[in-house]
Amino acid sequence: MIDRITCAVIISAILVMYSFAGPFLDDPETEIDSFRIHTPSFVLRGIDFNLEITAVDSAGDIISGYSGSPVIIGIKQRVDGEYAQIEMPFTSGRLSIENAVVEHTGILSVEVVDTDWSIRSSQELRSIPGILSILPPLLAIGLAIILRQVIISLFAGIWLGAVFIYNYDILGGIYRVLDHFVVNALSTPSHIMIIIFTMMFGGLVGIISRNGGTIGIANVITRYAKTARGGQFSTWLLSFMIFFDDYANVLIRGNLMRPITDKLKISREKLSYLVDTGAAAVASTFFISTWIGYQVGLIERGIVQIPWAEDAYSVFLHSIPYFFYSIISLFFALFITLTGRDFGPMLSAERRSRFEGKLIRDGAEISKDLTDSDVLDMDKPARWYNGIIPVITVLVVACFGLYYTGVKNLQEAGETSYKIGDIIGNSDSYAALIWASFSGCLVGIIMTVSQRIMKLKEAVDAWFHGLKSMLLAVVILILAWSIGMVTEELNTADYLVQVLREVLDPRWIPVLTFIIAALVAFATGTSWGTMAILMPIVIPLGYTLGVDAGLEVAQKATILYGTVSSVLAGAVFGDHCSPISDTTILSSMASACDHIDHVRTQLPYALVVAFIGMLIGDIPTAYGVSPWISLFFGITVAFGIVYFFGRKVENRGAL
Repeated sequence: MIDRITCAVIISAILVMYSFAGPFLDDPETEIDSFRIHTPSFVLRGIDFNLEITAVDSAGDIISGYSGSPVIIGIKQRVDGEYAQIEMPFTSGRLSIENAVVEHTGILSVEVVDTDWSIRSSQELRSIPGILSILPPLLAIGLAIILRQVIISLFAGIWLGAVFIYNYDILGGIYRVLDHFVVNALSTPSHIMIIIFTMMFGGLVGIISRNGGTIGIANVITRYAKTARGGQFSTWLLSFMIFFDDYANVLIRGNLMRPITDKLKISREKLSYLVDTGAAAVASTFFISTWIGYQVGLIERGIVQIPWAEDAYSVFLHSIPYFFYSIISLFFALFITLTGRDFGPMLSAERRSRFEGKLIRDGAEISKDLTDSDVLDMDKPARWYNGIIPVITVLVVACFGLYYTGVKNLQEAGETSYKIGDIIGNSDSYAALIWASFSGCLVGIIMTVSQRIMKLKEAVDAWFHGLKSMLLAVVILILAWSIGMVTEELNTADYLVQVLREVLDPRWIPVLTFIIAALVAFATGTSWGTMAILMPIVIPLGYTLGVDAGLEVAQKATILYGTVSSVLAGAVFGDHCSPISDTTILSSMASACDHIDHVRTQLPYALVVAFIGMLIGDIPTAYGVSPWISLFFGITVAFGIVYFFGRKVENRGAL
């Protein structure tokens, strides 16, 4: 009996002591000194952000035993679209708050109050209007349209973002462009590897352009140009042989084919159309070219903002079937060539040339005859293998590098069986591209010197000149990475998501991206500048809207690939249509065509292909249709339009 009474008394005493001392028993060894509030440097008003609070002792160490629920003042949490007071307990001395929001702008105070411990801690938090987050890219676009200077426009956009980020410091923002954004852009290993590949491939183009290799490739193709159809087909086919660079593609084909097409009475407008269409469309979609390093770098800047397992090069490869405008435009030009049919202004130009012998219209202002010695050398022996072998070396080494690094990474991860998709997805694409471009340069120099086409110093000079030709692209790329960092730090995508969340279905992102990219490229005349501005914004925008809409992983992947391809294809389309585009101007010059006549005759063809790409490609694939099915029907429709709406040039009937 005594034992039972004693036990009861002891248990009761323990319960009483616990009830009074409960708050102090969370951590029996350490008392809470304060709360440490981890906030971003600034937030956007009304836009979700993450916040972490930790309970610490006087030495600053986290008290893992604390599990209280203090009052949090100054911020709220978004729950089902509504603002709610935060009421959450600590776990292991930490409190992580997602979807935190503030309702005002300015310098705010976030306070954490625990009355049981009589502790009040506070932290200042700067809040800025969400609309400011979209002003830097808008400024870049606006200045690009007005000034037509991509570098100045991008720098201005980065500067404005730095001003907002660094507490409206106008003068300091200029220096932050360099010491924060540019330096950080260059401190990322993948960025450096992309720059090396881009420069190396430019060096390769410099070598094979100077040693006669590209001219040799072109001569092989032009042997079969005996008729008007053969001349046009040779011009079209040659675009695939000079896939590695759009400038070289335009200049070589235009200058090489012009004497041939003139003899065959093919209008200069048709020649410039075939030259322009096959340049960027091929260079932007082929998996090895001077465009690839640039494009992969932009994609990488976008996907780092989302939880995506693939690397940037893998995303690019998966997006190729979604390049509807670029791919269909190549087939459209092929159908025009093979059927001998045209429509619109191009039909008039072809009939004028064929029946009247006038290669250009009366009163046309011929663009300068362009034979750029910096791009190709007509005096060197034109041997096709001097161009083909170095390029094949690049392709072989790139494929080997992808396979080798992919298999190595899979084996290190413990995988024993894998498919080709798994290998590419796990490969180190940046290393593979560097190995490939360096090997191509090495083979090109050895072949050039061993045949005594050039001395070693001359070959190295040609290589170095090719490197210099890529300097502008590298500068734009660095600024593109920098403005991508600006939009990331300003949470531009989060702001756009918040604004568009209730009004825009994510499946419309690809087609809208294509339209916006086309308008920007048309207004600015630069496809590269357009890609630099849009890529870091639309990738996280499309992904986040897909998450909000509850899309499956495969659906989100479709939106991602479609969005990436829409930026690239839309930029190429706008570039094709723009009278201020560099490649459009070069196409007119290399073909010795009136520039406005080139734009006027090419525009209807480009518009037709763009509408086919959007209606049959971008929209259906976003809703689950296979891109290969869309390509098949898109190409079929393109053929139908050429066949039923085009007219034979030889027919003297109505235009």
